[in-house]
Amino acid sequence: MPAITAQQIKELRDKTNVSVMTCKKALEESEGDMEKAIEFLRKEGVKMAGEKADRALRAGIIDAYIHNNKQIGVLIELRSESDFVSRNDDFRILAHEISMHIAAYSPSDVNELMKQPYIKNPEITVKDYMQEHIQKFGENIDIVRFARYSVL
Repeated sequence: MPAITAQQIKELRDKTNVSVMTCKKALEESEGDMEKAIEFLRKEGVKMAGEKADRALRAGIIDAYIHNNKQIGVLIELRSESDFVSRNDDFRILAHEISMHIAAYSPSDVNELMKQPYIKNPEITVKDYMQEHIQKFGENIDIVRFARYSVL
């Protein structure tokens, strides 16, 4: 097995925002293959999300997105286990990204939303995108509810 370099770990971390040790493990498991390492992380994210699914969500934020034409708006409640995560800028960005997705795709409920291809990467679903962030934050997170408003 080839030795994993710090540069490879940094590259994978830059692509995924996952911890250094998890990136190292993924590269070791994939024998240095970057694409296989990303797939490994995706599978680990699903596993981690399942393990954390029963944890209580005691913190969170409300995000608002108003489309630039001022004719579509979204409110979303995104929950996390701790204030530490919910105050994180990446958590706030996640809430906003999901809000923009809801504005564009107009899902009827959270279940439909989770099944939709994610607007910024149609190769994954919104559920996959959320699982990536569960892995990144190391906590359970969930979209509790949302409302989409439109004058059209």
